[in-house]
Amino acid sequence: MKDLFSVQGKTVVITGGSRGIGLMMARGFVENGARVYITSRKVEACQKAAAELNSTGGTCIAIPSDLSGEEGVKGFAAQLKRREQKLDVLINNAGKTWGAPLDLFPANGWDSVFAVNLQSVFNLTRECIPLLEAAGSQDDPARVINIGSIAAYITDSMSAYSYGTSKAAVHHLTKTLARELAPKYITVNAIAPGRFPSAMTVYVTSDKARYEAELASIPLHRYGKPEDIAGLAVFLASRAASFMTGNIIPLDGGSLISGRF
Repeated sequence: MKDLFSVQGKTVVITGGSRGIGLMMARGFVENGARVYITSRKVEACQKAAAELNSTGGTCIAIPSDLSGEEGVKGFAAQLKRREQKLDVLINNAGKTWGAPLDLFPANGWDSVFAVNLQSVFNLTRECIPLLEAAGSQDDPARVINIGSIAAYITDSMSAYSYGTSKAAVHHLTKTLARELAPKYITVNAIAPGRFPSAMTVYVTSDKARYEAELASIPLHRYGKPEDIAGLAVFLASRAASFMTGNIIPLDGGSLISGRF
C-alpha cells in the first residue's frame, strides 16, 4: 500500500503545461518525483515554466510546440522519441475556447477550437502509442489522461458554442480510445474540470460582482485549487488507478448539481 499512489520515476508528458491547470498538474508530478515534459505554443512561456519547476529540485523539460496541426504533433512526438524509450503518462491538456454571439460566431471559432481541443488529442495519442505500449504492463498500465470539461454537460456555456461541444467529443473519444488501447495495457480516462483560476476564467475573476455570484452558484463555494487537479491527475497516473479505464471524472465543486458553469 505504501507505494500505491506513487508516481516516482515515471515519465509524464503534459500538453499546455506552461500555465493554468496544465502547470498545476506539472508541478504536482514534479514534486512527486516524476520526470515531466511540458509543451505549449509559446516558446518563452514554456521555457520559463520548466525553469521554475526545475528550481524546486525536480525534473521538467520544455519542448515548445504548436499541436494544432498534424505537422506540429509529429514534430513534438519525434523529439520525445529521440529522448525517451517509453512514456508512462500522456496528459492531453492543451485547450482553446472562443466566445461570440450566435449570429456572429465565425467558422474559425469551430475549426481552431476543434483542432486544439479534439484533433490534437487524437493525433498525439496515436503518435505516442509505441512509447506508451513500451511502458505499460497488466499490473501497471501506461496512462492517457484527457482533460475534458463539465461544459460538455452544461448548456449555460456563455456563447462558447464550440468549446463545450469539443469537450463532449473529447469525452466520447476517451471512451473509444479506452476500448481500443486496453489490450495494449494503456488506460484512457478523462478529467472534466469545473472552474479553476486560469486565462480562460480571468474574465470572471476580474469582475468582483460576477465572480462572487459564480462562487455562490457552486455548491462548495470556491474555484478549484492546484492540489485538486494535481491530486486527481497523480491518482490516475498511479497504481491505485490501474483498474480504471474509459471513465470521465468531474472535478467541479458540485457545479453539475447546480447546472451552471
